[in-house]
Amino acid sequence: RVLGLRKTVAANLTASRASIPEATVWVDVDATALLELRADLKRRHPDNTPGLMAFLARFVLAGLAKFPELNARFDPASDSTGNGGASITAYEGINLGFAAQTDRGLVVPSIRRADTMNARALDAEIRRLTASARDGKATPSELTSGTFTLNNYGVFGVDGSAAIINYPESAILGIGRIIDKPWVMDGALAVRKMTE
Repeated sequence: RVLGLRKTVAANLTASRASIPEATVWVDVDATALLELRADLKRRHPDNTPGLMAFLARFVLAGLAKFPELNARFDPASDSTGNGGASITAYEGINLGFAAQTDRGLVVPSIRRADTMNARALDAEIRRLTASARDGKATPSELTSGTFTLNNYGVFGVDGSAAIINYPESAILGIGRIIDKPWVMDGALAVRKMTE
């Protein structure tokens, strides 16, 4: 079973690199307000505060609502005109995939219809799917139904990475570690919680 999973992951990564045209963009993001919001919620609701990944997922979902072309399937073999060539097909709803490290390697479970969930519901699904994937109990459907992927490689102490798109999706967002950095705000130097 492990060999089959790794073979499938390798085939998808190879298909992604071979078939999907990429453009990688690096952006510095000030996450200070996000961390302050989460800390405030944790003080007020210590047992019911969503994890950081759930908040990042909510931001991703808001971005995808504004730019739905990023929540799409890339098909290099045919287009909707029947003339051959590649096509991009938008999905109805968002099944948000997220990278999860397991003993068998990196897998991408997906939260079905994540666009209908609040941060607490997203947090519960992230925790459930992560545990299921790590226990080797995630279903093939849970591991293959994503329409867009969020990859938090910051948990590995990494600032940035050229994330590989989860084929046949058309885009991925990678988040690096959040660290103190000097940042100019209103013309003055300040220490802020920054990520890429």
